Amino acid sequence: MRKPASRVLVINDEKLVLRDLLKGLNAAGRSLDNPLGISFTGVTTARGALTAIEEDGDLQAVVVDDTLYTLTNSAGGSRTLQMSALELVQRITRLRPELDVYIMIAQEQEDQVVDALFTEAVDGYFYREERDYRGWYRILNAEIQEKAKTPFYDQLKSYVLMAKDAWHTPGHSSGESLRDSPWASDFHGFMGDHVFDADLSVSVPMLDSLMEPTGVILEAQKLAAKAFGARRTFFATNGSSTANKVILQTLIAPGEKLLLDRNCHKSVHHGVVLSGAHPVYLDSSVNRKYGVYGPVPKRTILKAIKDHPDAQCLILTSCTYDGLRYDLEPIVRAAHAKGIKVVVDEAWYGFARFHPVFRPTALEAGADYVTQSTHKVLSAFSQASMIHVNDPGFNEHIFRENFNMHTSTSPQYGIIASLDVARKQAVMEGYKLLARTLQLSGELRESINATGVFRVLELEDLLPDEVKKDGVRLDPTKVTVDISRCGYTVEELQRELFERYNIQVEKSTFNTLTLLLTIGTTRSKVSRLYDALMRIAREGRSLRRIYRAPEIPGFTELRFLPRDAFYCGGEPVPLLDEQEKVNPVLAGRVCADQIVPYPPGIPVLVPGQLITAEIVQYLVGLLRSQKRVEIHGIVYDGYLPCLRVLTPREEKDLRKLGITCATSPVPARRGARKALR
Repeated sequence: MRKPASRVLVINDEKLVLRDLLKGLNAAGRSLDNPLGISFTGVTTARGALTAIEEDGDLQAVVVDDTLYTLTNSAGGSRTLQMSALELVQRITRLRPELDVYIMIAQEQEDQVVDALFTEAVDGYFYREERDYRGWYRILNAEIQEKAKTPFYDQLKSYVLMAKDAWHTPGHSSGESLRDSPWASDFHGFMGDHVFDADLSVSVPMLDSLMEPTGVILEAQKLAAKAFGARRTFFATNGSSTANKVILQTLIAPGEKLLLDRNCHKSVHHGVVLSGAHPVYLDSSVNRKYGVYGPVPKRTILKAIKDHPDAQCLILTSCTYDGLRYDLEPIVRAAHAKGIKVVVDEAWYGFARFHPVFRPTALEAGADYVTQSTHKVLSAFSQASMIHVNDPGFNEHIFRENFNMHTSTSPQYGIIASLDVARKQAVMEGYKLLARTLQLSGELRESINATGVFRVLELEDLLPDEVKKDGVRLDPTKVTVDISRCGYTVEELQRELFERYNIQVEKSTFNTLTLLLTIGTTRSKVSRLYDALMRIAREGRSLRRIYRAPEIPGFTELRFLPRDAFYCGGEPVPLLDEQEKVNPVLAGRVCADQIVPYPPGIPVLVPGQLITAEIVQYLVGLLRSQKRVEIHGIVYDGYLPCLRVLTPREEKDLRKLGITCATSPVPARRGARKALR
């Protein structure tokens, strides 16, 4: 197993002093316990320090002299201040917030320096005159080891190695039921011993409880909060889908308003049903040329905030599946000015904290709640996600009750351990790995464009016109490729890549493929993909006409709260009449389900929404399309596709939005959640 290498950068402007510091600290590192491979390197200028921090992915800590001077050539050899310690610390933190920062100070100036740096990300101070190299080394070593801890994973591993007899769940009893089975031993052999040994239950107190953590899970969550820049962090073992529902049920009481991107993940729309929210849907921008759905235009969001100051929260997705990121700071400021909480689904952007190219993160932009699918873009198991909280009015009791409502009482402990390890890796080597990913992204873009047939779409290509002045940025780890000149349909190309070249891509539209680069992407994989695309390009196939997918109809009208409509019995009404034509009877009815075509995953209908002839025509067109499209929410009566709609009696009994009715709950007053604090 490879040993870690950790470097500490010492910044002092006097070469002789710096030489003595490095000599003493490196000697201490060689003579004392050094499990993380700590060594010391130095520079004499602030500019050199920032360059080293940017280039050296193995740096874990920085020691800064509080007064950095440089000799000038003027008479008398006067000294000029390079940069204040305050400014340098701020620039280091903006560049790499995961680094530990220590300041060397003169004892007589302690109060002045500490006061100046009190609010900055400074981890400690050393007295310049003392030169206690062994003491300094012990402090730095302990700090780096603290950052590298994985309290839950270590405890899980320790327990497994104890080899206790299991008289508790799960039923496979550390794999004993499978190991020698003539019918199931193959599964045990394929998965391996430790998968079953570490599959434990809440019957093991030393592994803590996800539902009410007080031990190693709590400690792991605190380390994650510090790493990602949150006040509080919670581990979720059922993906961001559950995380989004937990947040919505925490912030919104039945009948309260929620502003949301119509293009949000379907879990947000499920959260609308569960919470009883009154949603105000904001239509996304659309790039019709490539079938890409972008952010909601900034002017649309700001108008919604102005028109609905009684909304409890605003939820947006940043970045989108295609890598488009909002300029969040002005949006968050506008929402907070009206007392509206901001929730950001950052499922595809959980790595952003660890490299300046990707920042600011949603938390850094001021978001109150952020969900991240750690499994999508960092080294965690599938379903492993995090909820980050920066809300100053966080109601922990209500949050915990909702969290426990959704989480399993038997969580998969391997998923929790993977979150612990993914956080450690992101902190200790995330910058280095992301720098490599960015380099590979640049190389991949160049090589794809070099085929002369395939072309990578850049920000200007992807941005819909209505958001081109909104400060939207592109995540370079999402690579969208225009395939329209290769002579294949997108389905044929995906099949060719899979069957002939063993390549599986992330997603597609009618004329694009999207490739996802992560910290696990290697140069070998990039080379194999380039080779495959170049071979396909050289086939010189004749151009094919590519049929553009029909555009999703705009949102119509919300007649009833989604929760009220969803929980009605309803009745199924066919999409086609007896002549196999579009059924005109559906127009004017109210849908009781969420109808979501995949791709692109945007709800065409939500519970409580008015159905129009245009929507019915669109759904029938998808069902008849040669391109395979999943449509979630369709009800089948035998082979006949139907929509579940409200009956006339149900429509009469329900309270229409804006109208109070005794047969339906009265909306909770604004701030109902606050009243529970």
